[in-house]
Amino acid sequence: MEELKEWFNDLWSHETAFLFLLRMAGFVLVIALAYLSNIIVKKHIMRLVKIFIDKSKTKWDDTLIKQKVFLRLCHIVPALVIYILTPVVFRGYHTVQRIVQYGAGVYMILIGILALDAFLTAVMQIYKTYDISRKIPIHGFIQMIKIILYVVGVILILSVILKKDPTNLIAGLGAMTAVIMLVFKDSILGLMAGFQLTVNQMVRIGDWIEIPKYGVDGDVIDITLTTVKVQNWDKTLSTIPAYTLFSDTFKNWRGMTESGGRRIKRSIYIDMTTVKICTPQMIEKYKKFQLLKKYIERKVKELEEYNKAHNVDDAEVINGRRLTNIGTFRAYVIAYLKNHPLINQDMTLLVRQLQPTPQGLPIEIYVFSKDTVWANYEALQADIFDHILAVVSEFDLRVFQTPSGADISRLKGSIS
Repeated sequence: MEELKEWFNDLWSHETAFLFLLRMAGFVLVIALAYLSNIIVKKHIMRLVKIFIDKSKTKWDDTLIKQKVFLRLCHIVPALVIYILTPVVFRGYHTVQRIVQYGAGVYMILIGILALDAFLTAVMQIYKTYDISRKIPIHGFIQMIKIILYVVGVILILSVILKKDPTNLIAGLGAMTAVIMLVFKDSILGLMAGFQLTVNQMVRIGDWIEIPKYGVDGDVIDITLTTVKVQNWDKTLSTIPAYTLFSDTFKNWRGMTESGGRRIKRSIYIDMTTVKICTPQMIEKYKKFQLLKKYIERKVKELEEYNKAHNVDDAEVINGRRLTNIGTFRAYVIAYLKNHPLINQDMTLLVRQLQPTPQGLPIEIYVFSKDTVWANYEALQADIFDHILAVVSEFDLRVFQTPSGADISRLKGSIS
């Protein structure tokens, strides 16, 4: 302030006023040169750069143009002209010289920060064009680098204005660590969680995840520094903190997709009063089923040899080992599934009985489809059970169903 006061007192003396006006005219010329350099760089040099980029076969340079990285760098040239020529124009006017150079220096720092910001955005856009971006997202890391960039930029600007060593300002920030951690708690937690999620490949963009606690069920569409964005199957969007995925339990269906098979696990309930031993007529009927012919022939021979070896009395069907309609039905379902072109034969294929219930005897189908796409999977599952429900009566079995009002009305009508 004292320097400014002395400068203003001496400004309008005879010679000083003339020299100052001369300096101002020179400064106007410097501004004109800076403006001219800006036009030359933007209209001519940038045009040459764009022509060169358009002719190149690579695509990453197009992204740099789209994000205006080079355009922002062009703004440094006029500021650099002003910074270099100011000492020449204002020689002897140290205060004015410092003010103009400080302003130009701050401007160049800001332009440098914005150019680096655009460059980092371009890097992220380029990275997304590669398949690895789905496995290792870097959106969160880019955001963290940008935060550090702006913090460093603010420190550099303050060091220019205050004429302080940047290292001293950084040391002074150490005392504010507790405050910084409190203010940026979510960002710090998100960064650490994002790092863990990325390194351990717990979540990737495109993964189908389920978090019942938050009503999340859909595909991950973005992973940022602090949040994970999920598009649910009803097309709603859910945004959850990144550290939630690290601290809480969630289900990731990626393993199912990568395995090449999606599990079908469903049961039908058989009325246990319809389960019985097969008669010779039933066996002859089952031999006509193409999928069962070899099974019946092999099983009949095996049982005959067993009963003969153990001197079983054939007068009663309860003696020895016999074919049952429920066992033959299970054999048919297994054969049907093994011959189905859309069932993954390299994964578990199982048809089993579960514990009988008041609703009947559960027969569970446990297989994996080759197609993991949801709509195709559901269609395949429906086709399989359409067929099973349609053929179950061919084995003299009946599917259990809780009586409805119509059943009761029919029963009442038959009694009357």
